[in-house]
Amino acid sequence: MLPNDRKILRQHARQNQSQTARRTVQRVNAGRLNSNNNSSGSHKMSKADPISLSFHDSCLRMSDVQLLHGPRWLNDQILSFYYEYLSHVKYKNNKDLYFIAPEVTQCMKYMDDSELEMVFEDHDAANKQFIFFALNDNGNTEAGGTHWSLMVLSRPEKTFFHFDSYGNNNTGPSMELMAKVKDLLGVRQAKFRPMRCLQQANGYDCGIHVICMTDHIADYVNRYEVIEGLPTLHIDTVKAKRAELLKLIISLGGKD
Repeated sequence: MLPNDRKILRQHARQNQSQTARRTVQRVNAGRLNSNNNSSGSHKMSKADPISLSFHDSCLRMSDVQLLHGPRWLNDQILSFYYEYLSHVKYKNNKDLYFIAPEVTQCMKYMDDSELEMVFEDHDAANKQFIFFALNDNGNTEAGGTHWSLMVLSRPEKTFFHFDSYGNNNTGPSMELMAKVKDLLGVRQAKFRPMRCLQQANGYDCGIHVICMTDHIADYVNRYEVIEGLPTLHIDTVKAKRAELLKLIISLGGKD
């Protein structure tokens, strides 16, 4: 996340009293804290829920990492961490891909055009061929939401592809976001296309499906430069992903 992103989110939080935006700023700032922070409040928080890993602009606490151990719904911190990893490590040399963290996607729903334009300009979004939006069904400015899905803009195909592992549960929120951003991204004529994809077998794996689908699509477009023809995600990939994420966190210096 670039400095202007943080500035916009702070302004948006003040102007609209958005709890979601405030939490975003707090998470960004938390990523810059360390165990030597002299604030008594931060010290108490660290003791109660210590930091597992600070990675670029993401900050994982032990409670976040614990979500990967069991049948639990993933929060935006886990998804944000993985999007940071994709941006700064796995695809750092591919300038055609833009991974938008879920808390930023949520804030985009309530930004005005000037704020959105600044975010997109900072990330050179007009020249990104594929833009990944991890979004949930939270329809207000309070913290919440019950389902994750993935929307991907393919500029070569002039299409916003939507991948939902629970039927069409998030079609409404995704279409609203598309309508809000498409003019600013210079794709006014782009169409919306819900995609058939692997469906989750329970009520808590939507976040893992978003992470796996992001991986799957990014790998495919990195090779073929289109989304059309994308093969179906395999269920074994989903089943293995929690353990893979835990290994990744540890390999980057995190604590399990």
